[in-house]
Amino acid sequence: MPESISSDTSHLAATDGRLITERVTAKVDSDELTVFLIGMRINRPWKIHRWLPVARAMGQMIQELYAHPELGFRHVESWFGRTTIMVQYWSSPEALDAYATGRNHAHLPAWQRFSRSVGSNGDVGIWHETYRVRPGDFECVYQNMPRFGLARAHSQVPATGHLARAAGRMAAQGEAQTAD
Repeated sequence: MPESISSDTSHLAATDGRLITERVTAKVDSDELTVFLIGMRINRPWKIHRWLPVARAMGQMIQELYAHPELGFRHVESWFGRTTIMVQYWSSPEALDAYATGRNHAHLPAWQRFSRSVGSNGDVGIWHETYRVRPGDFECVYQNMPRFGLARAHSQVPATGHLARAAGRMAAQGEAQTAD
């Protein structure tokens, strides 16, 4: 049986991984969202002592962020390999920056450790990209997936009627902003 479709805030809790067989889309009830792509590239795999601490630090940061939703972090999806990628969803670029520069959070000390131990020696590459996204500037659809991406970071609704096509989903997000 498919996961029920709702607009509650249970997206911060773990899901059971059940497939949602109907077509759904994300419903974002905010003026904007921030999509933050971040990752690392293991350039010298044999130097485990260089890249493993970077990977562990990111895991600690994600735990901290889920434990403190007031920081503006909403959700993350991750893929691992020689080059890793995390797609993070934040409430705003300001919330992301406050976390990255906050002296009482895990990020700043981890960044300082990376700079001291790896710096520019080429053992481990790190990267990120940040996107500010406003309603009407995105759309998404999911089918035969567990709750995922924006639909997990926010809420999900059936992708039916005017939400059945990409153009309708884009327009609906823009209308949500002007209705406020």
